[in-house]
Amino acid sequence: MSEDHRSALQRAAGNAVLSGAVFAAFLAGWEGLVRGLGISKIVLPPPTAVLTALWTSLMDGELHWHFTVTLYEILAGFIVGSLAGLLLGIAIALSPVMERIFYPYIVAFQTMPKVAIAPIIVIWFGYGVTSKIVITAAIAFFPLLANTIIGLRSAPVDQMEMLASYTASRWQVFRMVRFQQALPYIFVGLDVAIVLSVIGAIVGEFVGSKAGLGYLILQKNFNFDMAGTFAILIVLSLIGVALHAIVSYAQRRIVFWMDMGGERVIGA
Repeated sequence: MSEDHRSALQRAAGNAVLSGAVFAAFLAGWEGLVRGLGISKIVLPPPTAVLTALWTSLMDGELHWHFTVTLYEILAGFIVGSLAGLLLGIAIALSPVMERIFYPYIVAFQTMPKVAIAPIIVIWFGYGVTSKIVITAAIAFFPLLANTIIGLRSAPVDQMEMLASYTASRWQVFRMVRFQQALPYIFVGLDVAIVLSVIGAIVGEFVGSKAGLGYLILQKNFNFDMAGTFAILIVLSLIGVALHAIVSYAQRRIVFWMDMGGERVIGA
């Protein structure tokens, strides 16, 4: 094992220990504050009550079906929205005509609050998973579109001119220079989109649903089960962290030659 690799592992272990210590201190402070001030569990449940509710939901199987439904909505909406954003971003970046025709309408659609149009989408597509996928895709669409356009337009002109001087086709220039240059931006868009997809699925379930973690949150709130609500929020956070980690891992494996430290991030 090289010295640099050993040093990197030591830094990672130190950061993990520090992060765990901060989290433990936060939980201890939360528990002590709730118990010390006598705060009602309906207002703010202590961490022990939240963990108990989470364990109970896991043991009685309440979370399993709803978790599966929400995860399917997240992944399906993410794939649909990201694919649409990628393809349309490529078309707009390569064609000024496409930009003049479509981009103003895309920006106008993006400025509409998705919470406001979610009820319309539910009316059009029903209370099943289809409407949640559409809402999630609408939220995941723009980050990838914007980052794809910026990435493709950031390709070095001298490299494209050099390839063109060697009689390279437009497809070869796109594949060898423009798309390679855009990959870090595309992965930034994917990272933003996957996190927003979690929000999109829950927004759709809040508006109208028959299953899912958002539906379960509404049930818990109706029954004043704040510990159960917090438990589901923990599950949603874990889903977001896990999906973010998967995208980051894919980014490191595919775009291994570039330093992402200075890349521009385009969010929602």
